[in-house]
Amino acid sequence: MAVDHVGNLLGLAVLSLLRERPMHPYEISTLMRERGLSASIKLNYGSLYSVIEGLRAKGLIAVKATEREGNHPERTVYEVTEAGVAELLERLRYLVGTPVKEYPRFVAGLTFLAQLEPSAVLGLLGQRAGSLSAGILGLEGILDPLLKKGIERLYLVEIEYELAMMRAELDWVRSLVSDIERGELATEAAGGLTWKAFAGAPIRGD
Repeated sequence: MAVDHVGNLLGLAVLSLLRERPMHPYEISTLMRERGLSASIKLNYGSLYSVIEGLRAKGLIAVKATEREGNHPERTVYEVTEAGVAELLERLRYLVGTPVKEYPRFVAGLTFLAQLEPSAVLGLLGQRAGSLSAGILGLEGILDPLLKKGIERLYLVEIEYELAMMRAELDWVRSLVSDIERGELATEAAGGLTWKAFAGAPIRGD
């Protein structure tokens, strides 16, 4: 089956974890948090149940059993089907091997940066740098304990990737701030960027 898009990433996580062993939704959410998967895949319990029901309706997972522990409510244990494994592998091949054009909000903001005053841009970029720094510390706070717990690096590479991207963005943002502060964006010299006298001024080649 040709893949032109990748479905819900939470569904991908469910299929992957159920391939390891059958489990009920609470186990799935607990394992996602323990492995730090919630750092790269948005997780909330309501959405998880909805995704699980969708996968079951498509025949990608099936009910294996129901169980009850003490006075706790009855829980449904799910297992992945052969069709689910095939779907999982197909989605993964697509995600890992096929570059897809994405449209990050930050890039959209940069596209129209000239609409803002340089002083405003400096403040906003400083704010972004602070948020990135905090985010990096947060991810490091997730990754390091997981490594110390003995979780294999193979299961944490997505956090490594996100850290690398955030660090690279932070370096670039700081470099841009430095250029603005030195006035390099106000020159038309080769390699420089022009900044008109007021935001919204037309860009002309004369």
